[in-house]
Amino acid sequence: MQTRQLENPFLEKLGAILHAWREGEVEIQLPIDPSLLNRTGKVHGGVICTLLDAACGYAGLYTPAGADPLQGVTLSLTTNFLDSGGGAMLTAKGFLERRGRKVYFARAEVWLDDVLLAATAIGTFRYIRPGAGAT
Repeated sequence: MQTRQLENPFLEKLGAILHAWREGEVEIQLPIDPSLLNRTGKVHGGVICTLLDAACGYAGLYTPAGADPLQGVTLSLTTNFLDSGGGAMLTAKGFLERRGRKVYFARAEVWLDDVLLAATAIGTFRYIRPGAGAT
């Protein structure tokens, strides 16, 4: 798998790292720190949803190094929270399920310390031209 920059200011501000990326698959890691926790001391659900959305999205946007980048927007995302716990690292794994000319479908998982499956998602995404709106 190829390693590159996320080129996403929001994910980078969170501290997310594009760990691995290749055609149809992506792995994004996020070290857990206290700023990502909710009142119960568990990782906030919004953080997990963000990782699921990013992993699904990036799974359908891979291009080889040096090629023009692809961009897309989320049309729908269905999430399932399965478990929670403490740990040091969240890992989101995204997988491209099917690609059309304008729309693609992907699924993702978020793992806590590569041991506990915390959440899953399926999503529908639309390709956009760089600089174009989502309409």
